Amino acid sequence: MLEKKYVIVRTYSAGVFAGELESRNGQEIILTNARRLWYWDGASSLSELAMHGVSKPLNCKFPCEVDRIELLQVIEILDVTEKAKKSIKGVPIWTQH
Repeated sequence: MLEKKYVIVRTYSAGVFAGELESRNGQEIILTNARRLWYWDGASSLSELAMHGVSKPLNCKFPCEVDRIELLQVIEILDVTEKAKKSIKGVPIWTQH
């Protein structure tokens, strides 16, 4: 089985997400094993985040992964390098318990 492409997605109003691209139909996509990227530190832009990850993972606010999310009004999809994927997945889960 082929590994799904890991991407960062920016939507019009739902925010930014990182996950495995399941499917795309125009501006609608489905991600699996996806995290919302609420706040990041140590990357100046989504482009840098997609290439290098974050240099300050303890300052980032990335909640837990969800199994599947359908996102509407996607306006940007960035391919993520293996280095950046490890960085994003390595950020501790941010929670408000």
